[in-house]
Amino acid sequence: MIINKLTTIESEIQSKIIEFKLSNLDPKIIAVSKTFPIKDILPLINHGHCHFGENKVQEAIEKWSDIKIKNKSLKLHMVGKLQSNKVKYAVNLFDYIHSLDNLKLAETISREQIKKGKNLKIFIQVNLGKEDQKSGIYPEKVKEFFDICINDLNLNIIGLMCIPPNAINVGDFFYQMKKLKEQLGLNELSMGMSSDYVDAIKSGATFVRIGSKIFGKRD
Repeated sequence: MIINKLTTIESEIQSKIIEFKLSNLDPKIIAVSKTFPIKDILPLINHGHCHFGENKVQEAIEKWSDIKIKNKSLKLHMVGKLQSNKVKYAVNLFDYIHSLDNLKLAETISREQIKKGKNLKIFIQVNLGKEDQKSGIYPEKVKEFFDICINDLNLNIIGLMCIPPNAINVGDFFYQMKKLKEQLGLNELSMGMSSDYVDAIKSGATFVRIGSKIFGKRD
């Protein structure tokens, strides 16, 4: 059942790539497995899916530490807010961080990566709607923050991430992200979730974060 949900989404994405004439686009599906036990995730792993997302470091450690040692192809994405005091654990376990949203966090990641000899793939989170309840760098501040991350902290910034405002015109926000990514010369865009990933792909999302449409509703 869960495999069918994933393959249906994969087929829909491929049909939209053809419809939107985006033949050079190959978006990766991050199966956001937060709150779901490893027994619910194993069918996808056994099917060969390798990109998974978690939003709490402690939960991810408990679920993924052993299985990642056994399966080197797995790629774990931190998609939730990352606290500075959890960075040392996150750097050990995760391959991608999607939620770099402030300078203190960037500095902490930089220090921990040097200590551990790691080089995670990192997205800067952009607060497109300048919403108080959401984290992220304001669009007009992204270039300055990006330059610090690259030049001063030697972080491997591969792209931008957003959670757009709840709006009818969500596609407009995704298009803003596409233009911002191009201005910075970046390759990756992490945007689109279960309700809006088609709109995100239309604007060139390279990673979509899909949870409930794969795993079902959370408790």
